[in-house]
Amino acid sequence: MSQAIKLLSKLVAIPSPSGQEEAASRFFASALPAIGWERVEIDESGSVIAGRGTGERELVLMGHIDTVPGGPPHLLERDVLWGRGSVDAKGPLCAFAVTGGRVPLEPNWRITLIAATGEEADSRGALFNIPKHHPAACLIGEPSGADGVTIGYRGCLRLLLSAEDGGAHRSGDSGPLTAVVRTGSDMLAFIEEADDPNLPIIRRASGAVASMLGQENGHRRAKMELDIRIPEGDTPHEWFLIMKEKAVARNVELKMTFATPPHVVDKNNPAAWALRLAIRKNALSPRILAKGGTADFNLAAAWDCPMAAYGPGDSKLDHTAEERLSLSEYQDSLKVLSDALPLIMQNAPRQG
Repeated sequence: MSQAIKLLSKLVAIPSPSGQEEAASRFFASALPAIGWERVEIDESGSVIAGRGTGERELVLMGHIDTVPGGPPHLLERDVLWGRGSVDAKGPLCAFAVTGGRVPLEPNWRITLIAATGEEADSRGALFNIPKHHPAACLIGEPSGADGVTIGYRGCLRLLLSAEDGGAHRSGDSGPLTAVVRTGSDMLAFIEEADDPNLPIIRRASGAVASMLGQENGHRRAKMELDIRIPEGDTPHEWFLIMKEKAVARNVELKMTFATPPHVVDKNNPAAWALRLAIRKNALSPRILAKGGTADFNLAAAWDCPMAAYGPGDSKLDHTAEERLSLSEYQDSLKVLSDALPLIMQNAPRQG
C-alpha cells in the first residue's frame, strides 16, 4: 500500500464531524512532515496549517478536514475506500497534502496547505485563515472527479424563522407554530415558482428546511431554519429582503444566520487552465463544472486571485450512506496535481 493511500485511509478512519475535528487534525499534522512539509501547526481555529518554501509568492491549497456526521463504516476494499469524508473532502485534502509536499517549488514561491475546520457548519477555519494569507493563486479541495475542474458554486443564505406567544386555544388562534410553518411554506413556494429547470444549476435557486422545533402547549413557540441556495448573478441580501416581506406578512421574526454570495471564476484563469492542461496530459478529457452547493471556495473569493476547486471523488456520494472513493481515481488526481501545481506557479500573474 502506498504512503498516499495509507495517509488517506488513516484519516478517513478518524471521525471528524464539524466541531469534533481535534483527533483528525492531530493525526494529520503529525503525518505531514514525513511527506515533505517543512512547517506544521494547528491554529486557533483547530485547522492544520503546513508550509514549504520561503518565497514571496504563495500558492494556497485549502481543503477541509471536517465532515458531516454518519456515513458508512471505514473499509478499505480492493480499489475502493469506504467511509465518511472519503469523498467530501478528505480525498481532495490528502491529494493536496501528498502532491504539495513533493512538487518542486518554482523560484520565489512557497506553498501553504490549509486543512480547514468547520466547512460543513460555520466555515470557521476558512474565515479564520483568509485574512492571514494573500496568495497569488489557490486551489480548493472539493470532489470534482480526477477529470473535473470546478469553477463556480452557488451562494448560501441561512434563515431562522421564529415566533412565540403566551398561549391560546388552537381553535381560535392557530399560533406561532402554524405561522412559522406557513411562512416557510410561502418562502419555499416562491423559490419553486421562480425556478426554471431548463437553466444550469448554478443559475437556479433552491430551498430546504434544515431544522424545525415547536411547542404548542402553554408558552407557544416555534423555530425553523431554512437553507436557501443563491444563483449566480443574485445576492443573499436581495433574497433576504424578499423573504423578509413574507415573514412580516405572517408576523414571524426573521434573522439571517449565515450568508455567502455565489462565486464563479473564468474557466481560463491560470489555476483552472493549468488543471485542464494537466488532465489532458494524463490522457483524460477535462470537464468544467459549476456546482449547486456552496463551499469555502465562495469565501476564498476574497483573495481575488486565480483559483479553481479540484479533487478526486463523485460529489453525488457526498453526505450519503454510500460514500466511497475509487483509489485509482485518487492516484490519477495525484498525477494531475503533480503536473498542475508547477504550471500554476509558472503562469499566475503578479499582483499589484
